[in-house]
Amino acid sequence: MAEKKKCLATVKSQSELAPGIYSLWLAFPEEYRLLPRPISICEIDAAKRMIRLVYRVAGAGTLEFSGKQEGDTIAVVGPLGNGFTPRSGKSILIGGGIGIPPMLALAKSLSGEVQVVLGYRDAVQFLKEDFTPYAS
Repeated sequence: MAEKKKCLATVKSQSELAPGIYSLWLAFPEEYRLLPRPISICEIDAAKRMIRLVYRVAGAGTLEFSGKQEGDTIAVVGPLGNGFTPRSGKSILIGGGIGIPPMLALAKSLSGEVQVVLGYRDAVQFLKEDFTPYAS
């Protein structure tokens, strides 16, 4: 695992996708880093040196993140947790709720046929349309 580093990231945009579910794009002055809490990466834009996090407000820390606006900075550290090991061939990705966001970056990185099965606790289906170009 790579050595953990700390840096400041700049908020590029913040939007509410569904009640209590937020999309946060962060720009980095250096290599990609994660927040010092378990929030998965939803998308990576390597050309712009940005990552997208989609998270649910669950406590004081994520409530604070939900109030961040473009231009604000956030201290980040990483890498933390475990990633995916992409393989070639047919892939079926299954996830539900706040476990859906990290599957988007994975779907975009896979070669071959990709199918996704998404589960939601209610009728609000955040990110569903984001998968369309990458999976069936």
